[in-house]
Amino acid sequence: MKRSFTRPYAWLVAGGVVSILAGCNRAKTDSARESGTVASEDSGKVASGAGAKVPVTTKSEEARKLYDEGLALFDQLRFHDARQKFQQAAAKDPDFAMAHYQLALTSPSNKEAVAHTKQAVALAGNASEGERLTILSLQAGVNADPTKSLEYAKEAVAKYPGDERARLTLAFSYSGRQDNEKAIEELNKAIEINPNFSPAYNSLGYAYRPLNKNAEAEQAFKKYIELVPSDPNPYDSYAELLMKTGRFDESIAQYRKALSIDPHFTNSYYGIAGNLMYQGKHAQAIAEAQKLANAARNDGDRRLAIFTKALVYADQGKTDLAVKEMEKRYALDSKIGDPTQMAQDVDGIGIILVEAGRPDQAQKRFQQALDLQLNSNLSSESKADAQLAHHYNLGRVALAKNDLATAKSEAAEYLKGAEANQNDVRIREAHQLAGLIAVKEKNFDQAISELEKANQQDPYVIYEIAVAYAGKGDQAKAKETYKQAAEMYILPTINYALIRVKAGKQAGGA
Repeated sequence: MKRSFTRPYAWLVAGGVVSILAGCNRAKTDSARESGTVASEDSGKVASGAGAKVPVTTKSEEARKLYDEGLALFDQLRFHDARQKFQQAAAKDPDFAMAHYQLALTSPSNKEAVAHTKQAVALAGNASEGERLTILSLQAGVNADPTKSLEYAKEAVAKYPGDERARLTLAFSYSGRQDNEKAIEELNKAIEINPNFSPAYNSLGYAYRPLNKNAEAEQAFKKYIELVPSDPNPYDSYAELLMKTGRFDESIAQYRKALSIDPHFTNSYYGIAGNLMYQGKHAQAIAEAQKLANAARNDGDRRLAIFTKALVYADQGKTDLAVKEMEKRYALDSKIGDPTQMAQDVDGIGIILVEAGRPDQAQKRFQQALDLQLNSNLSSESKADAQLAHHYNLGRVALAKNDLATAKSEAAEYLKGAEANQNDVRIREAHQLAGLIAVKEKNFDQAISELEKANQQDPYVIYEIAVAYAGKGDQAKAKETYKQAAEMYILPTINYALIRVKAGKQAGGA
């Protein structure tokens, strides 16, 4: 499993922080911390240099020990268990900025994550320079400012070039912007610093995948397994690569191995359900989602179980059942009082309804999502980004209504705002919307040009490129591209579930 933006901040995708940022290094780097005193900003600066590690600031040795234990669990992506350690560390030292940072990353709800992020930022002034930059990088990502997030990560590496975790954080920032070559470069530097730093091999495998370097990805994941064979995540990550390459039964076996090590490693149930879905075994996929629900230890796990069922139903073309599951997730988030997650739920419903040809209902859902975000505890920057994203949603609705004038107006506003914010994710979505408009206008060459500037890791984008090739009469290229869309075999997403089966039919497959 990759440290995904779905846990906890779904909106981090808009900020370009697709992967959760890493914590500071566990290694003790100065006598002040060994004696239990606070590492000041000055001590962080003194410690900087070619081989220096980012200092960890706490006035409690007990808190530091608990933090280290939590970080070890976090490296295994055992977020539930890690969170308990970070909670205990924060209780021992309420001024421990990085404990709150890690609590933000491991929170089962956005509501809690926002609260801990704010606490981490408030305490960052008393932390070491490296910690401060790490926290500010996360804050920038949350505020949909990927450029600033990347700048903070670069600054941390410049000050602590010998810290493998700082390199890992920078690699995450690059991969969030789909600059995987630079991510690989940073990850290899992290491995040079510490050849046994297992999280770097996990991230390296994921960085190779979008470049279609599957052999290199497999080698990285196997090294990851070799380093930490008693952790569940190496098998989960390798299983995801096997799924992507169509080796479904092998993938399921690796996911089962992860669960044999930790029955609560719930993402593996999600992966198994995806494999079963791709094999056309939808009933078994639903049963696997129910196992996930039964194993759930928090609301985050329960949300994932419900979402898995929604995706399976969407893949079957059972729109009403998919919406019903998303409504269940909305009810759960409403019960726990998390408006940002409620917004994510109704936004997902809106996407499903647009594709189902029910644009008026979709528009109401998109407006509901925007209102929930504007009335939430998100930052002003995040609220502004939500308003920007609404232009994309309204453009999709207008297209579904064949209102090209409105679609073009919304697309222009979206691109203008995305470029002003230097937000790569939003810019790619703006090109996608422009491409969809060009398809509708039967300007297929322009459509292909625009869509090729969109997210090439999104099966929906690849599907629309195939539609454009078919429209211009290039049936051979269309069939090839439909096949590519149908067989991307990523971890299931709403976009993929909505086009996978019909793409396969157009390609002459399922």
